[in-house]
Formats: sequence, structure tokens, C-alpha cells
Amino acid sequence: MEFARPLLLLLVPLAGVVLWARLKRGGDQAAFRHPRLELLGQQSTGIRARLAGALPVLSGLGLVLLIIAAAGPRVAHRSEQIEGEGIDIILALDISGSMRSLDFHPLDRLESAKEVIRGFINGRPNDRIGLVVFAARSFTQCPLTLDHSVLKGFLDEIQVGLIDDGTAIGLGLATAVARLKHSNSPSKTVILLTDGVNNVMTLEPETAAKLAQTLGVRVYTVAIGREGMVPYPVDDPVFGRRTRQVETRIDLKLLKKIADLTGGTMFQATDPEALQEIFRTIDGLETARYETTISTWYRERMAWFALPALLFFLLEGFLSATWLRRVP
Repeated sequence: MEFARPLLLLLVPLAGVVLWARLKRGGDQAAFRHPRLELLGQQSTGIRARLAGALPVLSGLGLVLLIIAAAGPRVAHRSEQIEGEGIDIILALDISGSMRSLDFHPLDRLESAKEVIRGFINGRPNDRIGLVVFAARSFTQCPLTLDHSVLKGFLDEIQVGLIDDGTAIGLGLATAVARLKHSNSPSKTVILLTDGVNNVMTLEPETAAKLAQTLGVRVYTVAIGREGMVPYPVDDPVFGRRTRQVETRIDLKLLKKIADLTGGTMFQATDPEALQEIFRTIDGLETARYETTISTWYRERMAWFALPALLFFLLEGFLSATWLRRVP
């Protein structure tokens, strides 16, 4: 137990002085004049009279408890200083239609990426991680957070078709970088995963990369899949879902330029195992020491003293107005 305002406890002796003064004043015996006092005989003080003289004790106790309550009694759970590793990371994930390609058997490119990202998140409990998705447009699926269970919940909701189809690499990167603009982390990182070429001219990827460079954000670019003919699911109104070969292109030169400009690295994953290895490599590259203090929190105990104080005041008032009432 400790007190938020311990200096107020110095008023407790003053409450004792007030109680002593009230008891002394209330102890005077009532008197009246009579010519033949011997006719009254020997009189003794009754129980009600004695209790009435002690009534100030109730308010005195109430005053003491009220002072203690005002001093802010509380139980403290102390903070501690810890050291560890932690950085701020934004994952920028392409969810364009080509991410449904089935060259990452048995899953498609998007589901394979989500599975690897989930493992990456589990391995970095001290990092704040956020999630941006992009296709023809981009938006923040989850801001930077240490609550990784919430982050993985948002990750599970991602699917192709949430945004109009297209591949706005520049816009996706710019959105991710913007989420790190006010970060105070010693290391700010974007991991951009895509399987296509920038075909939405809203914002040039080079411009977004220069913005990242200015803000000290390192960008790792990950090309998912291989170029050329790959299996792709097609929904046929007659024969149902079937697979056919479609041609895909990945702008590896652009992804390398973005990574080089920001001090990152470009990777290419052509299968799930390679994608896992890439994230293990990034996991080893992105570490930073930090020192932080876990904040203290309190359980307030003011009510434990304030409520009894109120009861003492009410009890004195009730008794002095009823059973222990003094007649003038």
C-alpha cells in the first residue's frame, strides 16, 4: 500500500485535536437551579447520556478516514526496465488477381505468402508490425501493433478481390512508408511482396522509394512466383473450376532498384520453401536493441476509507437526531 499524496496524512493529528476539543466541550454536565436539591436525591448518569457524550468519536474517526482517502491510498504494481530486440515493420502485400496463380502448390501465391507471414509474425513478439494491402489501390489493413493476435486476424481476412484488380506497387509502397512516418524506432522496415509489374500510374514506384529513403525506411522487396507460363484457376460456367496456363511477368529490375535505393535487398521466391528461407534471412538481418520500461499501474483503494468515513458521519447525525438527541 502506498499513497499518491502522502503529505495529506500530516492532517491526521489535526483531526485528533478537533476530536479532543469536541469531547471536552461535550463533556460539560447540564445544570439547573433548585432551592431544595436534597429532595432530588442522588442521581446517576444514564447510558444514553454517556453515549451522547461519545458521539464526537464517530465524526472524529470519519474525519481521519476521510483524510486517509484524500491521500490517495493505492496498491502499486511496479514497473521494470527491460532490454530486448524490436523494430517497426510494415508488410505490404500484393492482392491482385495474379496472386491466385497455383505455382506454389498446393496453395496459391497469396495463401502461401500469408502462411509464411504468419510464421514470421510469430517469431518477432517484440516488434510492432503492421499490414498494408494493394492492388489497383492500397489501404492499411492493420496499423503498427504489438497485439499480434489482432494482426493475424486481419491477415486471415485478406483475399483477392478486396480491391479492384491491378498492381499499384508505387501506391502500396507509399502507403506502407506513410505508416512509419512518425515511428521512433531505431529501425524502420517495409517488406513488399508482389508478383507483377506496376500497371497503375497513380504514383511512380521510384518516387515512393525516394520517400522511403528520405525517411530512413529500409525496403526489402520480395518477388513471388516465376515469370512465364504458370497454372491459374479459371471458373468456367459449364465445366466449373479448372486450371489453365497463363503468362505472368515480374518487374525484377524495378524491385531491385527500390531495394538498392533504400538500403534493402531484393529476393525472389519461386516456391514455398524459398519464400520461407527469404523471411528467415530478413528475420536475421532486421534486429535492433532497445531499452524500455514497462509502465506501473495501480489499484486505487480510496473507496475502502471514504465509504466508512461517510457511514460514521451519517451514523453520528442519525443518532444525535433520534435516540441520543439532547433536549435543550
